[in-house]
Amino acid sequence: MDFTSMLHKFTVVPSLTDDLVALQRVAYNLWWCWEPDATALFRRLDPDLWKATRHNPVEMLGIIQQTTLEAIKNDEGFMAHLQLVDNKLTEYLQGNTWFQKRATSASNMRIAYFSMEYGLHESLPMYSGGLGILAGDHLKSASDLGLPLVGVGLLYRQGYFRQYLNNEGWQQEYYPENNFYNLPLTLERDDKGAPLSFELNFGPRKFLVHIWRVQVGRVPLYLLDTNVEENSPENRLITAQLYFGDKEMRMIQEILLGIGGIRALRMLGIIPNVCHMNEGHAAFLALERIRLLMGKRNISFGEAREIVSAGNIFTTHTPVEAGIDHFAPELLDKYFSGYYKSFGISHDEFIGLGRQSVVNQQESFCMAVLALKLAGHANGVSQLHGEVSRKMWKKLWPELPEEQVPLTAITNGVHTRSWVSNHMGNLLVRYLGTRWLEDPTNHTVWRRISKIPDAELWRTRQNCREKLVDFARKRLKEQLIKVGATTKEIATAEEVLDPEALTIGFARRFATYKRGTLLLRDLDRLARLLNNPTMPVQFVFAGKAHPQDQEGKELIRQIIQAAHQERFRRRIVFIEDYDIEVARHLVQGVDVWLNTPLRPMEASGTSGMKVAFNGGLNLSVLDGWWCEGYQGNNGWAIGKGEVYADVEYQNQVEGRALYDLLEKEVIPHFYDQGDDGVSRSWIATMKASMQSLCPVFSTDRMVQEYATRSYIPSYTQWQRLVDDDLALARDMVRWKEKLFKAWPQIRIELAGAEAADAVAIGSLIPVFARIVLGDIPVDHIAVEGYFGVLDSFGTIQGGESVPLIMTGDLGGGVYQFGGSFECRFCGRHGFLLRIIPRHPILGTIYEPGYLIWG
Repeated sequence: MDFTSMLHKFTVVPSLTDDLVALQRVAYNLWWCWEPDATALFRRLDPDLWKATRHNPVEMLGIIQQTTLEAIKNDEGFMAHLQLVDNKLTEYLQGNTWFQKRATSASNMRIAYFSMEYGLHESLPMYSGGLGILAGDHLKSASDLGLPLVGVGLLYRQGYFRQYLNNEGWQQEYYPENNFYNLPLTLERDDKGAPLSFELNFGPRKFLVHIWRVQVGRVPLYLLDTNVEENSPENRLITAQLYFGDKEMRMIQEILLGIGGIRALRMLGIIPNVCHMNEGHAAFLALERIRLLMGKRNISFGEAREIVSAGNIFTTHTPVEAGIDHFAPELLDKYFSGYYKSFGISHDEFIGLGRQSVVNQQESFCMAVLALKLAGHANGVSQLHGEVSRKMWKKLWPELPEEQVPLTAITNGVHTRSWVSNHMGNLLVRYLGTRWLEDPTNHTVWRRISKIPDAELWRTRQNCREKLVDFARKRLKEQLIKVGATTKEIATAEEVLDPEALTIGFARRFATYKRGTLLLRDLDRLARLLNNPTMPVQFVFAGKAHPQDQEGKELIRQIIQAAHQERFRRRIVFIEDYDIEVARHLVQGVDVWLNTPLRPMEASGTSGMKVAFNGGLNLSVLDGWWCEGYQGNNGWAIGKGEVYADVEYQNQVEGRALYDLLEKEVIPHFYDQGDDGVSRSWIATMKASMQSLCPVFSTDRMVQEYATRSYIPSYTQWQRLVDDDLALARDMVRWKEKLFKAWPQIRIELAGAEAADAVAIGSLIPVFARIVLGDIPVDHIAVEGYFGVLDSFGTIQGGESVPLIMTGDLGGGVYQFGGSFECRFCGRHGFLLRIIPRHPILGTIYEPGYLIWG
């Protein structure tokens, strides 16, 4: 018999007196997870319970004995500690911020940040890997900087899978249920105390959605939940797990994130004017914003699209199109047949929003294409990834040279305070003061690293390594007990790793392109390196493979099998169930971080950045962020950025290069120690690494870049378009229609440059053109010269554009233009002329099909 319908439900909460209510206030603001005094407070409350609850203060307060709570009220030391933390939180929330000081012109800006996953802390398992960790760090820095930003995501009942390994080393998965009432979450309620909810109705699906809030410092994160009693069992599963199910389930989750996210914000009274899509998962939000604006202002799809696109930002994290969501048109029809009709556009026009070629009926609907078409700003996550992305998506801007495709790059970073160890943090405060905490982007502050005594920095690194070794031993012991190992085998866990030995870490998602087993290509040579009695080396691995990725699971199995060999038993450890806690111990404790992706498959990567803040050094292929970070004296590069057509050959070459670097440079460098046991040459490299990397690769710098290059310009453009009853937006659509109708009248009658076959470097080359415009006003177009060095195929590489100005009206719609460009490089040059639409107020506007070359 099913008794669920008869249950009377209620929630039990901790009974905290007024003296202790601040504990709950702190516990429900994730600010505590990057404030050492706050985490120390909860650990002090009950160290064993703190560990048992995966460092979750809300769950801990719900479990802890009432007698313990009564006792601590009489502990003057604890109460003073609580008062200190509560005061710190109040000061943090009320303090002046970077945004308040720098962005007074955007005081009415409201940003909504959408992501499929958020990695904020191990106690809130709503993340799978780098994308989520980056999103979590983004919110933390947005809070620190005071940006008017809210986050939107999904609340997964089972989150991402937990990992364990069987005796053979095969990854196994399990999905524990998250008890939302024991997490740092608050269910949003209406004025009567009932859960705030709204309905989504798409195709055959109709379901209710609840809204939960996680407070991340100053920033609220709203998470959507379909595990609602009124929903059918299949609809309750929509938010069961992260990245599970078939294409249809993925689409439903993305409808919930994008469209449901916008509706949830409206229910909460939040109307964002800037929306940031962290990957294409949230791209449906652009459609919902258009629909709502059309209904509210009674305007056309085109007018609404101009306004909404101005206020949308898209960040792509994927360097291969296969990693991006594509949906069959039939699936779109199933869920959007009733929805798109309100736009007043045809079926083909709607499906075309997600196609690179709108006329290709066989092309699937791509979420990244939808985002790119409906965003005013788009970026990759490293400079190299920006280049890769422009190459990937250049078909969307077919007339533009690749380097001018409007897809820029804002390199990722990490939230400094979340990842710096207490040992290193205390050392930095002693010698740098607290400015590095308040302004981690300040280069001058980080240059003071040179003032830290070498011996003290070395000792701090030893302490961090010892802590990692202790953690790894305990975790390995737990792993062995779970798989039923013998008493003797369990005892050996106490002997693995050497707290004095050079320790190298490798931890990430086990996808094949990350080449987690590149190190294992020559096991005999590896054994000689690791077991050198005078210069021992050890490796700590961690990471998960996607449940459906058998090749990734095989890589993990190979590492486990190698670690089981007697010659590696004390030198190679794999820590299972990689999460934020494991990552924190690794990046804080290793001496070297190994990264071996196939270039250019790593969009950015951030783990190595976290290591740098803790004094670790990077040993990496020149891919992602390391192309910008590597300076020759602050770590090591595997290769010189080559890309080989034969992957197996590339593995052979770079595998040997890795061994050579370890054998000839990295290991001798570490063990070049004086009589006091300190390697001063290693410390010099460590200081160079921290000075060059720490002020650059933080999310404070990254979020400031988003604010100045994307958020504020987007808001400014959005505001211009909506001012005066949308006058400029309405004018823009009419202007485009009229101009594009007359566009065929334009032709280039004459173009040339006044230059000899050979000219001296630095020369100014005059350029002239005669253009026929017909009925088109001359101020409605821009004429530009595009010039640069020619490659062996006669193509301009890395070209530049210079404006040409009208020098004469020849009558009859014919105009003379002129200008010049400077020859700043030697070699064979070429130039072209191009004509592009130019709005009298908004300037040049590129749209496919409306650019003329000659």
